[in-house]
Amino acid sequence: MVRGTLAQAGTGGGSVLGELFDSVPQDAWLALGVLVVGVVIAFILGSLTRRVLDGLGIPEAIEGTAFERTARDFDTSTVELLGWLVRYFVIGVAVLAALSLSDVNYANQFWSRVVGFLPMLFFAVVILIIGILVGDKVELLITERLRGVKLPQIGIIPAIAKYTIFFLATLIALSQVRVATEALVVALAAYLFALVVFAAIAFADLLKSGAAGTFLLLNQPYAIGDRIRVGETAGIVQEVDLFVTHIETDDEEYILPNRKVFEEGIVRVRS
Repeated sequence: MVRGTLAQAGTGGGSVLGELFDSVPQDAWLALGVLVVGVVIAFILGSLTRRVLDGLGIPEAIEGTAFERTARDFDTSTVELLGWLVRYFVIGVAVLAALSLSDVNYANQFWSRVVGFLPMLFFAVVILIIGILVGDKVELLITERLRGVKLPQIGIIPAIAKYTIFFLATLIALSQVRVATEALVVALAAYLFALVVFAAIAFADLLKSGAAGTFLLLNQPYAIGDRIRVGETAGIVQEVDLFVTHIETDDEEYILPNRKVFEEGIVRVRS
C-alpha cells in the first residue's frame, strides 16, 4: 500500500515536472541557450583580448601614462579594462538577441535600433581609450626629448600635443556614433583657430627670436670669436643658433635671445 502511494507520488511529481518544462515556450529555451553561449563566448574573447594585448607588449608601451596610473589606482589595468569592454559588448549583443528570440513585445523594435548602434558605441569607446593612451604617451615622449631645452615656453608643447590628440580622438569617436559632420568640422576649425592664437601669444617672444636669428644667420653681422657688446653685455661670441647667441667673458657666459640682440643692436669691439 505504501509502495503504491510512493509510486503514484513519484509518477505525479514527474508529470508535474514534465508539464512545467512543456509549459515553457521553445523560444524561451532558445533565448536562454543563446544567452548562456553568449556569456561563455564573452569571457573567452575577453581573456583572448588580454593575451593578445599582452603579447603585443601593450602594458610596457603604456607604462607611466596617466590613464594607466588611474587604472592602477583602482586595482586594475588598461588591458584588463579593454578585456572587460569586449566581454560587456558580447554580453550585450547576446542579451539583445535573447530578447528578440523570446518574442518580448518591445524587443524586436529595440533590437532593430540598437543592433546597429551598439558596435558603433563599442568602437567609439575603444577609440577614446586609444586616444587617451596615445596622448599621454606622446606627452611623455615630447617632455623627455625637450628636457634639455631651457626655455619656459617649451613646457607647454607636450600639453598641446596631448590635448590635440585627445580632441581628434573625441571627434573620431563622435563620428562613430553619427554626430553631425558639420558640427565636427566647426568644432575642429574652432579648436585649430584657438590653438594658433594661443600658440602665437605663448610663443610670441620665441617667434621673434627665431625671426631675428634667421636674419642674423643670413647676414652674419658677427661670427664666432668676435668680441661684441649688446646693451650692457660684452664678451666673445661662442655660438649662434636660431634662437640665442652665446657670449662668454673670462668667468661668465651670457645666453642672449636673438630678439634682444636685434632690438638693442650690436657693437663690434675692435681690439
